[in-house]
Amino acid sequence: MIPSREPGRAGAVTVGLSGGVDSAVAALLLKRQGYQVSGVFMKNWEDADSEDHCPARADFIDAVAVAERIGIEVDAVCFAAEYRERVFASFLRDLGEGRTPNPDVVCNREVKFKLFLDHALACGAECIATGHYARIARQGGRYRLLKGVDRDKDQSYFLYTLGQAELGRGLFPLGGLTKPAVRRLAREACLSVHDKRDSTGICFIGERPFQAFLARYLAPRPGEIRTVEGKTVGEHPGVFYFTLGQRAGLRIGGVAGAAESPWYVVAKDLDNDVLVVAQGHEHPLLMSRALTATELSWVGGTAPALPCACRAKTRYRQPDQACAIVALEVGRAQVMFEEPQRAVTPGQAVVFYQGEECLGGGTIASTERFAPSPEPGGQIVARWPALERLQ
Repeated sequence: MIPSREPGRAGAVTVGLSGGVDSAVAALLLKRQGYQVSGVFMKNWEDADSEDHCPARADFIDAVAVAERIGIEVDAVCFAAEYRERVFASFLRDLGEGRTPNPDVVCNREVKFKLFLDHALACGAECIATGHYARIARQGGRYRLLKGVDRDKDQSYFLYTLGQAELGRGLFPLGGLTKPAVRRLAREACLSVHDKRDSTGICFIGERPFQAFLARYLAPRPGEIRTVEGKTVGEHPGVFYFTLGQRAGLRIGGVAGAAESPWYVVAKDLDNDVLVVAQGHEHPLLMSRALTATELSWVGGTAPALPCACRAKTRYRQPDQACAIVALEVGRAQVMFEEPQRAVTPGQAVVFYQGEECLGGGTIASTERFAPSPEPGGQIVARWPALERLQ
């Protein structure tokens, strides 16, 4: 039996307590609504880190304090080995192949709504709950994944891989709240984490420098930074440290004969370890009108009928963009946007919406854009791929 989503109906729910304010308030609300609430603290990363960089112990102490205040039990479970195999290994592989992966999407699919869910069910729970800002609605015998009410915190982008089975066993108590309201509830309940700072960045990297962390797992591969015309303007420690559209960290400053305006990464040539840069925030090489996505996942279980006019995000916090899914093959979709999109990046997720509802998404495999390509003599020029088949 799946617990009722109506307040006051008892059911056994296990909350993933992270030691932060969001999961703490999720547990508080469920307890107030009459659910039989327990907590689990997941330790997903183990390495030779200092507490400054991997404060799992401090987070666990906060989770225990929250559980004691609310009046629920909390256990700790270590998924570090599975996390390394299912999330971190793919993260490193994608980086090494020139993509910019999104480990939060994989973590939700493989850890929170697989390992954690299986663990909770095996321990007698009927549902799990997390502090995600998203909503689940049941309509006509199926579950719909909806955006969170707080548009600044909506996390449906990271949850698009969830299907009917996962949504049927999940609860998102914060989906109808704003972040200020969540902090207010925590403060009124005297939860010690009410003013705890939100975690930022990739979870296993934390606050440490990105390059310093990655150097422990990916051997540096220094190379040249070149303009699209082929002029060498600097050096880089490895193309996998950079992503399309990136400005920070290039350290090339002005170039003789060029205007003093910022430089941006517009392409990565892995074969030759060349980072290609250009000036202009919306340089044509950064603009895409179409993309191909793979590893598709549909919340409802089936792909939409084509052509499907919808909206999409190609990165978190991006406003929804008008688009159409114009072709579907096995595990592959082609998407055309109404307006050119900046820095559409292979490895990131494209997530589709119709209004409030998240339809699903996939991993960006390639884009239709100005694409630098080596020419005889080492020159790098731009070509515009044909788009007729998508128009």
